[in-house]
Amino acid sequence: MSHTVLIVDDEPKLCDLLVSALSQGEVQVRSAGNGLLALEIMERESVDLVISDWRMPGMDGPQLLAEIKQRFPQVPVIVMTAYSTVKNAVQSMRNGAFDYIAKPFDIDELDITVHKALQFRDILRDNARMRAELDHQHQFDSLVGESPAFRRVLQAIDSVRESSATILLTGESGTGKEMVARAIHQHGNRADQPFVAVNCAAIPEGLLESEMFGHRKGAFTGAVSDRIGRFQQADKGTLFLDEVGDMPLALQAKILRALQERLIEPVGDTRERRVDVRVIAATHKNLMEAVAKKEFREDLYYRLNVFPIPLPALRERSEDIPALAHHFAGLLGAEAGKRITGFSAQAMQSMLNYPWPGNIRELQNCVERATIVAQGTLIEQQDLPAYLFEPAAGQTDEVVPSGVPNDLDGKLAEVEKAWILAALQQTNGVQAAAAQLMGISERSLWYRLKKLAIQVSKFAR
Repeated sequence: MSHTVLIVDDEPKLCDLLVSALSQGEVQVRSAGNGLLALEIMERESVDLVISDWRMPGMDGPQLLAEIKQRFPQVPVIVMTAYSTVKNAVQSMRNGAFDYIAKPFDIDELDITVHKALQFRDILRDNARMRAELDHQHQFDSLVGESPAFRRVLQAIDSVRESSATILLTGESGTGKEMVARAIHQHGNRADQPFVAVNCAAIPEGLLESEMFGHRKGAFTGAVSDRIGRFQQADKGTLFLDEVGDMPLALQAKILRALQERLIEPVGDTRERRVDVRVIAATHKNLMEAVAKKEFREDLYYRLNVFPIPLPALRERSEDIPALAHHFAGLLGAEAGKRITGFSAQAMQSMLNYPWPGNIRELQNCVERATIVAQGTLIEQQDLPAYLFEPAAGQTDEVVPSGVPNDLDGKLAEVEKAWILAALQQTNGVQAAAAQLMGISERSLWYRLKKLAIQVSKFAR
């Protein structure tokens, strides 16, 4: 595999020496006299490794390292300097450098370090390629990330993917639970069988049983023909029960029996049918609290919680934001017919400073908007949505109210309405997205819209 190495040093003789020493076989070496020129080269060409001096006029090594980690997070950087100190070495490694070499250095030693860095780059490239090949249709957005918190998720996926054990995915709305479920299915021994997803919060309660188990013709008004349910559709494959915490208690008992006995009974039918289904459930709720409140069956909770996988919020894996943002920019830019190569330092810093209450889904929406309005190949700070720079909804400097309201219900309704209006504004009136952004079910949002007389149509794009 061919590689391109970029040398960045303000000493022309050293650049020429390194170009001569490292140019061999399929390794091509380019050089730049300063950090700004290096970034211009990386914008135009594919670079696999950067070897940068520590002290340079203008943009020095630490500044260049920070820019590369923001714009090109998959490119390893080796830092070299004549000012060898433990402090500099530790600082560069903390800032994301692949390795550190002190001048004067031995060419053989540098060659070994370069070889290791290029191997690391190849692993990252192969990893990205394999992920893309797994299922291009679903794009597996949630599998992007190298933070310790997300590595634990990947390790859990690897541990359980070949098993038929029931899995419970927990985490805030927008953390990528369905993407993880699809990844488990595609990596497992049922990959060539159906993957069927059901949002338990989006289906009216009266239709849930029929949706899950099917029905016979004439079983109820409107049942004009036989219909198989989601359990049968997923036979031999995977059934994903999203927002399982919103499932009515009456249905929970039947779901429990289906999990225990692997038997289902369609509505209006007396014959049982055996199914072989691997169940993955997901919820943003605390099911143990729901069990304590008698809102969720304890026996069903333990049946679902055989192999729990908690998904971290995006604010808990903020080091993955650059990689996720570049991933989305590449995909969405291609769909929009644009070539987006990265983000400016100011834009990326603004994204890193934002708490992302809507998690990965909100980040994707943000990048999609920025991709549309961007004028060049680089997404600038002014291309980002305005809400990234505004205080959090409801945030004030006043900790304790100045007085007790004489209409508490009215005040609470005002706050509730303000939150819902902000969510609808941010999601362009898409109710499902607004509900996920606020961490409530769609059914709960519908109730509040009716109660507060909010018209959703005026928010539509």
